Amino acid sequence: MSRQFDRRAFLRRGAVGAAALAAGSGLLAACSADEPRSGRAAGAGAPPRSGGTLRAAFVGGGASESLDFFNSPSALDLVRARAWHGTLGDLDPDGADGVRYGVLKGIDISDDLSAYTLHVRPGVRFTDGSELTSADILHSLTALAARSTLPVYRLAAADFDLARARADGDLKVVLPTRRPVADGRMILCQGNFLVVKNGTKVFREGMPSCGPFRLTGFTAGQGSAFERYDDHYGHVPHLDGLELRSIADSTARAGALTSGEIDFAHDLSPVTARTLDDNGKAELVPTKSPYLVGLSFQMNMSAEPFDDPRVREAFKLAVDRQAIVRTVFHGSAQVGNDLPAIGFPDYAEGLPQRAHDPERARALLKEAGAEGMKVTLTTGPETPGMVETAALFVEDLKKAGVRALVRELPAGQLYADFPAYAALPLAGSYQMPVPALSAYQMSTAGGSPSAFGWKDPATDALVAGARAESDSREAKKLGTRAQRTRWEGGNQVLPVFKPNLNAQAKGVTGIRDDLFEQFPGFSRASLA
Repeated sequence: MSRQFDRRAFLRRGAVGAAALAAGSGLLAACSADEPRSGRAAGAGAPPRSGGTLRAAFVGGGASESLDFFNSPSALDLVRARAWHGTLGDLDPDGADGVRYGVLKGIDISDDLSAYTLHVRPGVRFTDGSELTSADILHSLTALAARSTLPVYRLAAADFDLARARADGDLKVVLPTRRPVADGRMILCQGNFLVVKNGTKVFREGMPSCGPFRLTGFTAGQGSAFERYDDHYGHVPHLDGLELRSIADSTARAGALTSGEIDFAHDLSPVTARTLDDNGKAELVPTKSPYLVGLSFQMNMSAEPFDDPRVREAFKLAVDRQAIVRTVFHGSAQVGNDLPAIGFPDYAEGLPQRAHDPERARALLKEAGAEGMKVTLTTGPETPGMVETAALFVEDLKKAGVRALVRELPAGQLYADFPAYAALPLAGSYQMPVPALSAYQMSTAGGSPSAFGWKDPATDALVAGARAESDSREAKKLGTRAQRTRWEGGNQVLPVFKPNLNAQAKGVTGIRDDLFEQFPGFSRASLA
């Protein structure tokens, strides 16, 4: 039977937590009545403590949350899936191949870059006792990921000829490439390529899984519960259990943390995070470069007047980037330059920083015959700061003569109908931290729906050339040329990069050790 979450009772407790947050650290933090907690604080260098249930809160996607992570766009859906299913691997700057392998023990690349051989880690078992084989990986990639509409999975389908993928025995999978690709390890091991059992069509509680935890309960829009999987490959989690709760409001997440209702709060708003600076029971653990989230606005080149490069340039010049950093993020963010992936080695650092020039923006709009144009910017609180950044951008547009309005959707709804989202004339968005060329290939190349009308074969060819180049210096040159084209004529305004302002109870350790901080894992976490 599904474990049901008492949403009303939890929200009442969350309201008490919010009150505690507002009152300051003088109030005592109350522990959950059904979860005894140790009073021992973990000192510096203390070994991880085994046992206990860690409770974490995320924005969630409301009623649209789903166990089918291949077609579920919310952060909580992926976090839940990473706790439940094994991953091919994660990006790891310290790893030998730039990745940390999961259910794989390695990936070989042919000399001519025409094929990748995935080596399955022997002895990985599903919760039903069966051993993971190449057939399970083939099914996950070719029958599930290949049919996903989400950009991250479309990238693998664009790079690899999944229809010709084959098993070579039980422990090898051969993936032919569609074109020479040198960075395929980083595509397959981004942390979101998860493996389910061969033949899986329906995602449900009780299905076989090979992640660090077993799913024991799920209610969309409320939460999910897990217990440790003792036969997990590699290492067994320290925790006995895990609860992931859906709490859309940032203040309520922080209040639940300071009152002892939860142990980890994901992606707090900058205003809320500042209230925790002097709290004795919680600490901020923000992500660091290159793991920063880009907040952006997509102009649809399929619709007038954004098919005119002068209008696109005007919108880029209109935004006051420093004001967003100062006003929305209180100085804890970085100015963006209308390109994603800041901090990654392939980011084009040498391009000039675009200025704030509302007068030039107004002149360009007049020149394009778009003076006084009307536009609605559609956004939502998918990550803290999105709505506030959109509000400032609209005010900047008004100063340039644009009659702009903000349309705010409820949390979890901006991407719920992705075709409708991709047809919007002007839409808020956020870019997760992945390398620049991978980001382009994933969301922009080939006229992808998420490209909002951008389609430029010459830029696609530059990116493809850079990704096929084994000489890192030559790859950097080609990649920078491609990004310059996007910077000059592209349809993305990206004014700011922000950290995920995560917070956790004092003494919680190990969450960062799971990598992929924007979608945190808990297999190495420990309670105080």
